Amino acid sequence: MLVLVAPGQGAQAPGFLAPWLDLPGVTERLKWWSAVSGLDLIHYGTEADAEQIRDTAVAQPLLVASGLISTLSVFPESFEGSGPVGVVAGHSVGEITAAAATGVITAEAAMVLVRQRGLAMAKAAAVTETGMSAVLGGDPDAVVKHLEKLNLTAANMNGAGQIVAAGTAEQLAALTAEKPEKARVIPLKVAGAFHTEHMAPAVSTLEDLVPGVTVHDPRTPFVSNSDGRVVRSGEEIVRRVVAQVSNPVRWDLCMETFKELGVTAMIEVCPGGTLTGLAKRALPGVRTVALKTPDDLDAARALVAEHVAHAE
Repeated sequence: MLVLVAPGQGAQAPGFLAPWLDLPGVTERLKWWSAVSGLDLIHYGTEADAEQIRDTAVAQPLLVASGLISTLSVFPESFEGSGPVGVVAGHSVGEITAAAATGVITAEAAMVLVRQRGLAMAKAAAVTETGMSAVLGGDPDAVVKHLEKLNLTAANMNGAGQIVAAGTAEQLAALTAEKPEKARVIPLKVAGAFHTEHMAPAVSTLEDLVPGVTVHDPRTPFVSNSDGRVVRSGEEIVRRVVAQVSNPVRWDLCMETFKELGVTAMIEVCPGGTLTGLAKRALPGVRTVALKTPDDLDAARALVAEHVAHAE
């Protein structure tokens, strides 16, 4: 089984969209999505510096746009579900990419939703100086207890020995000074304590917005960050995507579900690398392709072709 996955915030890098503009139709599509979202995606994806694209209100639309552009490059006929793909999933904001990829919402709705998500989360993050740090290594249960002692939230349980802590700047400074046993702490380039109670105001904003979105059931089953469950209701997927803004991401449980379903291959859409890296450690034997530039498309298409042949 092939799984299509989409990365979350922090995967972006300056200029990462530039090589994709050489593909037919990409510039035109990005101009359209820029108009829809009210954000110049081409400028921010090709010319903006690291600090500019660190802005939550910018980073999130960029990630969804790049994810959908690369998905369309692999599946040019339609990205609303594909026979070779058994399940889809996204990490944090990547869930919006995944929802559009499997036809739950349109690309246009995804761009509006992610732009409003980013703006609302940036506004919530501005109330208090907050952030996130990755904790690598150590015993997972001991790490979580250590974070609780420091009043930090285990916001991302990513598996493969990686837990992301979120909280105030003071709490994160205390974590750097007092690391969990046998663990390293790396500050992340995100501008807020995402997936914690600090984001509750953003959830309220999105709850007021989504009733106007046209929603369909997914054409390909969707694995949810909430608990790793396979979800087949479009309305439930959208509800979970909104609630996830202030609740921890359980990517570890998503990978457990991939294992239970018998996933044998993974394609991570642009800017790929983070989720395939986790899979290499947590899902040994699963073949992976990370779409970083168009140079990676042939490998992704070959993987898809193999699964088409297997299905036949």
